[in-house]
Amino acid sequence: MAAANPAQQLLGEVTCSVCRDYFKDPVCLDCGHHFCQACITRWWEGLRKNFRCPECRETFSQRNFKPNRQLRNIVEASRKLKRELTKEPEVGTVCEKHNEDLKVFCQEDQTLICMVCHLSRDHREHTVVPIEEAAEDYKDQIRSRLEILKKEREEILSFKLSGENKSHELLKQLKRERQKIVSEFQQLRQFLEKQERLLLAQLEELNQEIEKGRAEYLAKLSEEISSFNSLINEMEQKCQQPASEFLQDIKGTLSRCEREKFQNPVAFSSELKWRIWESSQRNASLETIMKKFKDSLSSRQRLDKAKVTLDPATAHPDLIVSADRKSARWEETRQDLPSNPERFDTEPCVLGCEGFTSGSHYWEVEVKGKGVCAVGLAKESVSRKGEISPNPEQGIWAVSCSEDRDWAPTSPEQLLPFPPSQGPRRIRVYLDYEVGQVAFFDAGRGDPIVTFPPASFAGERIRPFFRADLNVRLL
Repeated sequence: MAAANPAQQLLGEVTCSVCRDYFKDPVCLDCGHHFCQACITRWWEGLRKNFRCPECRETFSQRNFKPNRQLRNIVEASRKLKRELTKEPEVGTVCEKHNEDLKVFCQEDQTLICMVCHLSRDHREHTVVPIEEAAEDYKDQIRSRLEILKKEREEILSFKLSGENKSHELLKQLKRERQKIVSEFQQLRQFLEKQERLLLAQLEELNQEIEKGRAEYLAKLSEEISSFNSLINEMEQKCQQPASEFLQDIKGTLSRCEREKFQNPVAFSSELKWRIWESSQRNASLETIMKKFKDSLSSRQRLDKAKVTLDPATAHPDLIVSADRKSARWEETRQDLPSNPERFDTEPCVLGCEGFTSGSHYWEVEVKGKGVCAVGLAKESVSRKGEISPNPEQGIWAVSCSEDRDWAPTSPEQLLPFPPSQGPRRIRVYLDYEVGQVAFFDAGRGDPIVTFPPASFAGERIRPFFRADLNVRLL
């Protein structure tokens, strides 16, 4: 077998297996294979784990490679050697106008020029620097911009991951709700089947007792009818007899005619009637249960947009509630208002007039201006005096918004994935009282913001809640 051409062998050693061209900024992986830095970066783009070598397929847990300056120098030497051997001028290194080497870089025109061009009228007044120095300067600029691009890419990737996590959480929540519905209906079916068997068995027992009582009643009546038929026949025959025979034992005949008046026997006892009434009441109770269940199911399926207004009696003195009670704004000048028990006295808060003890509802709020705002809902018993901490432990479920961030005050505080000053300014508050669910959505885009863990309201009235250092308006 003929020995390989040394030139071809050298070319193979200085060529990237990805782009099939000379190495540019060669880097070495942990497996020992080399690639252009740009090639391996594109190859691994979008990966967070399982970084694979394009050549040997070895997999690494981290994105790790090292620059190989010696190989880069060998590549440059190989390129020059090839040009010298083939007598080919390096593309882009000779001035087309003067056929001189391009040795300097014109800062104004941002182009490579030769020394003759530098002394010419076109470039004489321009600032020029050596090619290597210009390359390093522009490489620094590219590197700084590259860092910005990488950060933006990481930010987009974090948004993608956050969206995936949120969708997974919503799917898990949906799965739990589906399992809950299936379980509830299974229990309901079992309950109804048990009640059906019980009621039908009771009705069958009552049916047998009614049939038995009916048979006994009819037997007694038939016996009485037979007795009357015999007596009537006897009297009719007696009346046909001659007078002398008819009058014999007339006293006994009259006595038999004057028998006691027939007493209608009791066909059905009062106890049996009571048991039938009792069965009907149990059936009525079951109908009531079914009606409540249907009403509850309809309530869960129906989503009402609540007509929410603000309650001035609860508003902090620094909050100005509009005449239509649809908006509130913060003023530095405190109003002279009575310090009633319902009014917030320390924090700029106000409650909605409406309250909810059942059903599913939502309302929307628009926030404007600069400052801090919290919107959500609160229990009727929420503290109105002193400092207020808007969190479920205090009986408040809310999202807070400020100039540079939006967050849900859960424990621990959960920052929402919105870039600075790009958080939603129209917020939809959703309440499902029976399930105990409180959720918030971006009313503009319809995207979910945060869903709180299920809560128990224990029958307490729930009211809309607002805390505003800026303007809020109900939509």
